[in-house]
Amino acid sequence: MSDNQMSVRDVERDIMNRPSERNTTNLDLKRMRMILDLLGNPQDSFRIIHITGTNGKGSTARMAEAICRAYGMRTGLYTSPHLEHVSERIVIDGRRLSDDDFVELWNQVKDFVALVDKKMDEEGAPRMSFFEVLTAMAIWKFADAPVDVAIVEVGMGGRWDATNVLDADAAVIGPIDMDHMAWLGDTVEQIAQEKVGIIKPGCTAIIGRQPHESEVMPIIEQAAAENHATLIRDGYEAEVVSRMPAVGGQMVTLRTPNGTYADVPVDKFGEHQAHNALAALCACEVVIPVSGALDGDLVAEALSSVKIPGRIEQVRSSPTIIIDGGHNVNAAEALRAAIEENYDFTQLVAVVAMMEDKQVEEYLGVLEPIVSELIVTENSWTDRVMPADKLAEIARGVFGPERVTCIPSLPDAIQEAVNRVDADDELGVGYGHGVLICGSFVTAGDARMLLKESVHPDLTKPKAERVHQVAVDPEYRQKAQEADAAEIDYETDANPDFDVDDVLGLKKLAEDGESGDIESE
Repeated sequence: MSDNQMSVRDVERDIMNRPSERNTTNLDLKRMRMILDLLGNPQDSFRIIHITGTNGKGSTARMAEAICRAYGMRTGLYTSPHLEHVSERIVIDGRRLSDDDFVELWNQVKDFVALVDKKMDEEGAPRMSFFEVLTAMAIWKFADAPVDVAIVEVGMGGRWDATNVLDADAAVIGPIDMDHMAWLGDTVEQIAQEKVGIIKPGCTAIIGRQPHESEVMPIIEQAAAENHATLIRDGYEAEVVSRMPAVGGQMVTLRTPNGTYADVPVDKFGEHQAHNALAALCACEVVIPVSGALDGDLVAEALSSVKIPGRIEQVRSSPTIIIDGGHNVNAAEALRAAIEENYDFTQLVAVVAMMEDKQVEEYLGVLEPIVSELIVTENSWTDRVMPADKLAEIARGVFGPERVTCIPSLPDAIQEAVNRVDADDELGVGYGHGVLICGSFVTAGDARMLLKESVHPDLTKPKAERVHQVAVDPEYRQKAQEADAAEIDYETDANPDFDVDDVLGLKKLAEDGESGDIESE
């Protein structure tokens, strides 16, 4: 097939079949710097907001992008993971790349990728990983657009992440907690040392609330001092003055170094989202070329319109169906707090599929008080997902045997959850009855696709023609082989959109004309 005939699925397959950065033994930025040199250092042509942290990166990035765009700046947004399509990761002016644009972008950079690969082969070093390739594509696209500002989410960690070839104007570090331990370290101090790597000389470092403040803040403050960075800390130089739940989200008052923004509507639930909005606003004050505070009306307009797929996302009503891709304890705590604050459920049936390398028992323990019944299942990533029977065994220890049901097929699990909620909803209006689908971004992406009224085109192809990158184990950190299996997070791994053999029953549903839709009976 010629370049002109390549489809977006062909390009996705080319990229996702590349080595994972998790399989490299030399954590460095050599390949990224080499390809950017070949491309003419396009990263020097725009301002940069660079965002890391254990949770909240994607939400903060989307909020910052919306504020910059409201000010008339041309924006580039680079996030991970994608839920349904790989092109979701690269966004120009609030719109993800079209399939044709994504194919064209690959055609523009693939020869440079091949040059780097050839050099690495000669040195006996790993070729460019899929995340490095996607990052290079994003940077090239941002320069080609051209954008005024790029908002870039770190894939994992910071210091050796592919995105850290960028020198940020505003470096945002959200809450740092235990996650990705096999790659980042076994303590919050070690993890913090990796994440402060995005603080560059002369930048403004914006620091979110830290759950381990006494351990983490000295490390952050030292990195800021060494780089002569301006430090803006949530709770000190900036703060969430007040917040009040509102329909569809909340009203917040935010104070930044430049002023106070009163009664700003944020279109997301949860206290953590108010703090994400504060971090985004502080970053925008750095890169938007105005003196003093930003226009409050423009900030309100931007934050009231931000949609964040897969993050405490309500996708249905009657019954209420909420999807959340969080997978660690911190994310579970934020999810529970948001549900307790904004919903009045008398019955909440949770459908959970998690990766085998997560803190499963701890995650479930956080959600147990708000969940009536738990249905454990599996998502589409068979290489990494915890088998449903194993997940059920752990869940019974948290919830008790009578509250746990094991249904390995995700479509069947969701349908059963809806059936149970409907059976107890005597009025038939859905009030007080809900379904929560959570545990992984793969689970969230699968559920979003199932709950659409269309069949994903990949489902019509044979298994051999679909994209599904093989999961790998880390090689460079020996301790990871002995530790609690490792936190191989989905943040930077490729999420192959779907596999009919992995999510049983979808093809049959499609052939029966049901389009994978979950109906309330």
